[in-house]
Amino acid sequence: MAVIDRETETALDATRDRYGRTVHHDAATAARTRRTQAALATYAIHLAEHGQQLLTAARSGLDRLPPAPHTEAWRDLLDALATSHTEITRALTHPAGPVGSAEHPQQHAAVWPHLAFWADYGSIAADLADQHHHPNPELSAEDKRLWTDLARAARRRSELEPIESWYAADGRLITLAYLVQDDTSTVIALAGDLDAAAGWEVIGHYDDELAAGRALPRAVPPGVLRPDAPSRFNRPEPTPERPVQELLQEVIEARTAGEVSEALLTAAQPGYEAGPLVRLERLLDTAARFSYALDTVRGQQIGARLAALGRQLAFLTQEVHDAAEDLGATVGVLPPHRTPAPPRTRPRPAVSTTPPTQPARSTAAIRRA
Repeated sequence: MAVIDRETETALDATRDRYGRTVHHDAATAARTRRTQAALATYAIHLAEHGQQLLTAARSGLDRLPPAPHTEAWRDLLDALATSHTEITRALTHPAGPVGSAEHPQQHAAVWPHLAFWADYGSIAADLADQHHHPNPELSAEDKRLWTDLARAARRRSELEPIESWYAADGRLITLAYLVQDDTSTVIALAGDLDAAAGWEVIGHYDDELAAGRALPRAVPPGVLRPDAPSRFNRPEPTPERPVQELLQEVIEARTAGEVSEALLTAAQPGYEAGPLVRLERLLDTAARFSYALDTVRGQQIGARLAALGRQLAFLTQEVHDAAEDLGATVGVLPPHRTPAPPRTRPRPAVSTTPPTQPARSTAAIRRA
């Protein structure tokens, strides 16, 4: 599906103008039709016959997991995937009409959200179906205390290097890390928030990362920042955008203060056709929300930094807007002494000019050759 989406986006880019507005609507509709046809064909090959089996295995795997706040949400998600599977198989077995008929695009428009839903969250069903791994026993209480003290000491020496982290089915945050001690490193696993002052402990140590993966609880599907966000395969039409490079070039080519003022006002413009400064502010705010959503001490700290940067950028954007208006009010123009430099071109020889002869090679050069 990612390949199909990438090819479709390439085709859709050709239907837009330089600012991202669709100008060739028939070509855009044709690209989306090809996308739906390709997705249906792929679904028919890989999932049409096996989708129900996958969902059954996922429900069975979910039933074996310990109770947690997210299990009911996953159960609802599996029910929604089952509904989408039914709609997709109906479109495959009962096409609305031949290509070109009035019913055909209507059916494609109706089935595409179900295809996108499976492309986004079918992996969750696959992950839950694979939750039959039995982890090895954790360290004893005494060994946990010993290794946790070693890990905390290494943390204070900045010799505890995290590798990766994931959530286990019971809701615990598991982190793999290298514990460096006396020029040797050991792979250890920790449960809990590593950046918290207390509440985390070492639950195992291993020869390498592969051994740790075999011994530790499997990862469960990670969450999403916005549960109601649009699908990555069904994103809304991009809003028009003026590239920073284009605004910069307009300032370089400007002759009057009004032209520069207009470029700056475009960069700081709010609303639907927001300028790059406003878009960057939104990016920082969204990244801050993501960092807060990690629910870790370090995530809260970085989220606060990003939120502060967003507020500073909002202030800077307002300052740019005010300065742009003041610059435009000067009604100034560049003085004529700032004369353009002539192009640096080499004079071409006259047509009748004989090309220079090559210098003769010395005897020493000939001898070396």
